[in-house]
Amino acid sequence: PPPPPPPVVTPPPVGGGSGAEAVRAAESQIGVPYVWGGATPGVGFDCSGLVMWAWQQAGVSLEHGATAQYYEIAHVSMSALQPGDLVFYGSSGFLGHVVMYIGNGQVVQAEQTGTNVMITPLWPGAYGAGRP
Repeated sequence: PPPPPPPVVTPPPVGGGSGAEAVRAAESQIGVPYVWGGATPGVGFDCSGLVMWAWQQAGVSLEHGATAQYYEIAHVSMSALQPGDLVFYGSSGFLGHVVMYIGNGQVVQAEQTGTNVMITPLWPGAYGAGRP
């Protein structure tokens, strides 16, 4: 008889709802270069451009800019993060970086010039978090 087929390996579920849709969209851009001011799939993203585009795929409109995004969404506790939630770094006057929580202490982000969209551990020292 022929050998059995190889087992199918599926990634762990990220949950349902719009947060999961936004996470899937952001993860689809892993490897795309960081581009300041960028918000174009397959071409380039900055941190807030990636978040804006990913949430747009889930039907949620956000502004382009970490500070603007922080002030236009509901805030959540860092201990209550769910996939798709946004985590912000900086100060109340200028939030210079935003990442998207994907679960298990990991985020997807467009970090800085010279890097690509990637998954990294959630950094300490966040200013706050929110849920679009």
